[in-house]
Amino acid sequence: MKKCSLEDILGNRIQDPYDAQYQYVMDLLSSGQVKPVKSSPGNGKKPALHMQYWLIEEKPDYSAWKDELLYRTDTHIQVDYYLHHLDIYNQDRRYVRRLSEYLQRNGGMPSFPISRNERSFEIWGEEKFLTGGAGRTILNRCKIDESALNTYSTAEPFAYYASHRTTPQKILILENKDPFFGMRKFLLEGNCEILGEKIGTLIYGAGKRVVSSFREFEISAEPYMKDARNELLYFGDLDYEGILIYETLAEAFADSGVIRPYIPAYIAMLDKGDRVQTLPLSKEHQNQNNNGRFFSFFDEHTVGRMKNILESGRYIPQEILNTKDY
Repeated sequence: MKKCSLEDILGNRIQDPYDAQYQYVMDLLSSGQVKPVKSSPGNGKKPALHMQYWLIEEKPDYSAWKDELLYRTDTHIQVDYYLHHLDIYNQDRRYVRRLSEYLQRNGGMPSFPISRNERSFEIWGEEKFLTGGAGRTILNRCKIDESALNTYSTAEPFAYYASHRTTPQKILILENKDPFFGMRKFLLEGNCEILGEKIGTLIYGAGKRVVSSFREFEISAEPYMKDARNELLYFGDLDYEGILIYETLAEAFADSGVIRPYIPAYIAMLDKGDRVQTLPLSKEHQNQNNNGRFFSFFDEHTVGRMKNILESGRYIPQEILNTKDY
């Protein structure tokens, strides 16, 4: 019900003679279309009318939607939720119908993978529908997991430099931009070893962004990078945040292979750090809950050197090393 004033109820009849207005309101009352708000005052006329009324809104008939859900909807869509909430189905209907039509036309769930936005446009004609809250809500109400639509996310592509593409090779992932450019320049000058090891490809990880980029490694990487015989290495800042980036990346990539810290670079950082009068202070409020994976690749003496620096509130940035050190 919606509360309306007498003036709203009369509408364009406000100019009619009062006896006609009165009869019109009485007809609405007798047909059950309106009810008086009994606490509202009268209009001061005879016979009197209340100044406010409840407008009885007619309940829509959704019976046709029930048949549509039961008999004309693809069986991959579970319709229980909508059968009990036909008013919500009325709102969602065009999206549910497009999904049903797509599944029927396709013969079920898609067998070939495409990006989330591409699939969204293919089904609904809106490329961002799946990434928005509305798309997830529709799938949830239809009891369809998005993974069944065979989509993949498209992270920002990673920047890399390939000295060569022969396999097997060592691929070095770098946290920061300066080491990436410095090492790239070093390899372009005709060098093939960095800190005594042959490196075939450099990848710029861009800090924490490396984790999202590598989640789609199997899709976005060149074929040679995915050779199972390759050795994947990581080199970042020697601070809690840099270690956490490595451990998060290594865990996310665990199903595809092992990523190891680039030990020669960390040793070189420590040795050069010993000659620095005062190492920089670490950023405040860094997450120190590392899982130990990073330290497991180093000998006990090296781990002790690292922890002494970290526990003193200091850190060593990658930029401590430069072309002369490589």
